Amino acid sequence: MTAGLAVVADGAGGHSLAEVEIGVPGPGEVGVALAASGVCHTDLDAARTAPTAMVLGHEGAGTVTAVGEGVDRVRPGDRVLLTWSISCGTCFQCGLGNQVFCERLGLGRRGHAHPEATTMAGKPLARVFNLGTMSTATVVRQEAVVPLPEDIPFTSACILGCGVMTGYGSVVNAARVRPGSSVVVLGCGGVGLNVIQGARIAGAGRIIAIDVSQPRLDLALMLGAHHVLTAEPGDAGLAEPVDQVRRLVGRRGADYAFECTGVPDLAAAPLRFVRHGGTAVQVSGVEQDVTIDMRLFEFDKVYLNPLYGNCRPSIDFPILLDHYRSGRLMLDELVTATYTLEGVDAAFADMVSGANAKGVLVIG
Repeated sequence: MTAGLAVVADGAGGHSLAEVEIGVPGPGEVGVALAASGVCHTDLDAARTAPTAMVLGHEGAGTVTAVGEGVDRVRPGDRVLLTWSISCGTCFQCGLGNQVFCERLGLGRRGHAHPEATTMAGKPLARVFNLGTMSTATVVRQEAVVPLPEDIPFTSACILGCGVMTGYGSVVNAARVRPGSSVVVLGCGGVGLNVIQGARIAGAGRIIAIDVSQPRLDLALMLGAHHVLTAEPGDAGLAEPVDQVRRLVGRRGADYAFECTGVPDLAAAPLRFVRHGGTAVQVSGVEQDVTIDMRLFEFDKVYLNPLYGNCRPSIDFPILLDHYRSGRLMLDELVTATYTLEGVDAAFADMVSGANAKGVLVIG
């Protein structure tokens, strides 16, 4: 065991920076000294709702410190990115290419390190998505580490692990946006901006970004949007942006629309923006009960609710890293503020207020 610090949810709606102990990696496990962790709404939700003490953070990058028996993909000193979607490669779902739904190692199955990987006062601690990246160190299964080249900063690399993959993958893997098509993006936070990047990389002919924040719309233009529309907070049905989109594309809607706001009342909103036979994608993971007017599906519209952009770690992360090297995928520009572990409350506050495209905790 080695001593460390971590942002820990207390199981009662609060969180704090606490002293923890980091264990030695067991068979098939990897110890990682974390250098950076992305700040995501999922972690704030976990802090508020976790039923037990839990280390926050699921977007991380750092350096391997030790490996357990049987680990062959990395060695001490290697730079790595962490991913919470891990797969065995041989089960039924993996055989179909649905690695994110792995039946052996997926979430809630065996995709976690041994129970004493992280402890506090001698008691095992749960970790968000079995990672717990808002910490000085962590122990994970070797399937959760992705080798990271020297030419990408840890602060930029860490956000690949969730927000970038979710946005990009929703476009490329789930919706399979076609070159020359029209795309609407509702919400230009960390995920929505990467939907825009994914659509640009996929060759979309017209990308229309919609948000209530002008700074976020400015970022949308920088990252590839062709048009930006300001949504008025009082326009619950988004009637004006719908009309504007129809005028821009010259028909009853775009080919694709992506909801990235995280607002439950807008779960069905992308259906309003797509033409007959178009594809609506609910990216932000709404899990509340919502009421949907079934006429929005008329006619032959497809509604998708992908998990983690249908991530296939061994395939997608090398592609994303190649896009970064070539300049097609902008990551450095997305990280608009950095914080220390001690500054996590400010990071959460800035995220909620929309002050950042993406905030990152710099560790160590």
